[in-house]
Amino acid sequence: MSLLVVGLSHRSAPVSVLERASLSAETQGKLLQDALAAEPTAEAAVLATCNRIELYADVDKFHAGVAELSTLLSQHSGVGLEELTPYLYVHYEDRAVHHLFSVACGLDSMVVGEGQILGQIKDSLALGQELHSAGRLLNDLFQQSLRVGKRAHSETGIDRAGQSLVTFGLEQLADGTPTGEWAAGRSALVIGAGSMSSLAAATLARAGVAEVVVANRTPGRAERLVQILTEPGGTGVRARTVDMASVGGELTRADVVVSCTGATGLVLGAAAVEAALDGREEPLALLDLAMPRDIDAAVHRLDGVRLVDIESLAGASADVPMAADVDRVRAIVAAEVAAFGAAQRAAHITPTVVALRAMAADVVAGEIARLDGRLPGLDERQRTEVARTVRRVVDKLLHAPTVRIKQLAAEPGGAGYADALRTLFDLDPETVASVSRADVTDADIKNRGRV
Repeated sequence: MSLLVVGLSHRSAPVSVLERASLSAETQGKLLQDALAAEPTAEAAVLATCNRIELYADVDKFHAGVAELSTLLSQHSGVGLEELTPYLYVHYEDRAVHHLFSVACGLDSMVVGEGQILGQIKDSLALGQELHSAGRLLNDLFQQSLRVGKRAHSETGIDRAGQSLVTFGLEQLADGTPTGEWAAGRSALVIGAGSMSSLAAATLARAGVAEVVVANRTPGRAERLVQILTEPGGTGVRARTVDMASVGGELTRADVVVSCTGATGLVLGAAAVEAALDGREEPLALLDLAMPRDIDAAVHRLDGVRLVDIESLAGASADVPMAADVDRVRAIVAAEVAAFGAAQRAAHITPTVVALRAMAADVVAGEIARLDGRLPGLDERQRTEVARTVRRVVDKLLHAPTVRIKQLAAEPGGAGYADALRTLFDLDPETVASVSRADVTDADIKNRGRV
């Protein structure tokens, strides 16, 4: 395993850099294709969220891999390499596994414990599978990270250690007032109908707003969100849709606005917000969860407006206290990293063991054929018994060494045992490589390679 991750996040880069470096869905696909075409890369996956951009790869050379992945991130993000490099972090092998598992558990999130990252990891894996850029290593890694994240949320109270970005943002808008009390009876405008906007709409509805208005470039998605909010047994809130052209008018009636779209430019400019303030008595609360931002930061300077965006959340979330559950999650991550590394190291030697048993089977078959030539008088029962005896002998001789070498290979530093086995038995490297490409399992050791 030569797993490498190069990336930047809210922990390493200012929001202004993250904003410029954001990747559209189309750009992510092109990035993966270019990564696969690069010489040191065998597999690739990209994890791009509102506060992180990370490129994962299976590489055969560390330094060449770091240089190549850094260059690709620069080229596809549009941020110059010299400007981007100081904000990049690099993790390799077990540290890369530890990083992704921590991300999946919400330990590396802007608000500790938020669970939305699991859906984003799942989307990243789906894209890698769709484009065939994620091979055995990255499929195993991302699938296991999802299991680790779910385990952390089910076995600990990590959800209590932090809050979802939406909930935390609304609490910042409420500025100390209980969210339910602050939101009761208000009118909310939600711009966008993706997962984050949908969560915001549902959270506001549960908090007691009187009405939710949804604006989205794709009317069908907005209508679906309204249907969910108003269906029997739902929140009971009044909800309706408007087109994007009507957002300016809705601003004059809304008390709270949440925006999270995939737009590459501003959705709400300072002039539009200022126009909506004319004649208002109540302040206008704005929550911008988009990256790059949807709402012009200049509205901070307008009287009668409270804006909370990704940048202000990043600073405020640092004050969220860490619970004891965080330490429990860290212990889970450490144990899972060790188990994943052991499994990968053990899997690394499996093709060599299968190739060894296949070679032994060929030797037995050859010797039985020679015996037929030397002792043509053997009847079928005798021939079968001799063949069975020879196979039992070879099986017993190979059993203990192959079991032990798998155990040794699973330990840290055990990668060299596969090389030793190939050297001792003079195994053909191409035979081992062909077995490696064939998705070998433990059953293959017992069955396909049985002598």
